[in-house]
Amino acid sequence: MEIAVCRAEDIAVLEHFMPSYSVDGNHRTRFARQEAGGSSYLIPWLDGRPVGHAEVRWTGCAALEVPSDCPEINGLFVWPESLRSRGIGAALVRGAERLAGERGIGVMGLGVRDGNHRAAALYARLGYRPTVTYVDRYAHLDAEGVRHEYAEPCVFLVKKFPSGPLDVKQS
Repeated sequence: MEIAVCRAEDIAVLEHFMPSYSVDGNHRTRFARQEAGGSSYLIPWLDGRPVGHAEVRWTGCAALEVPSDCPEINGLFVWPESLRSRGIGAALVRGAERLAGERGIGVMGLGVRDGNHRAAALYARLGYRPTVTYVDRYAHLDAEGVRHEYAEPCVFLVKKFPSGPLDVKQS
């Protein structure tokens, strides 16, 4: 498996294998934020196919309750479900941490939805600790293009690590 920063030519491939109906978290929007310098959009590739994504938002989490000085791993996703629990999510987190280290940043955060025990356990194993609760608000378009708005209780987790390049192996 290889984790790479998204390129313009990857967008059509991502849409083919993992169509996104998120209003502000779709592939094109995440790539546009990356191009504007506000994030890095990471894609894991397995046998030439994208198998997930994660966006490192250098400007931090949008929720007002979360400190803005902490970059956020947002939209971490592994697809198809049969590939979950095989180290892809952990590799995405490590890739985000590596990018932060290269920028001299010594902290990273991410949110986990209440009740998502599997993800919370992964993040705890990787050294992330709870800091603040917040409500994640987002919108999704269904198959007919109808917008649905959501507000989900979450916990923001933070990990501090040495700033500077990290020697973290990807699996």
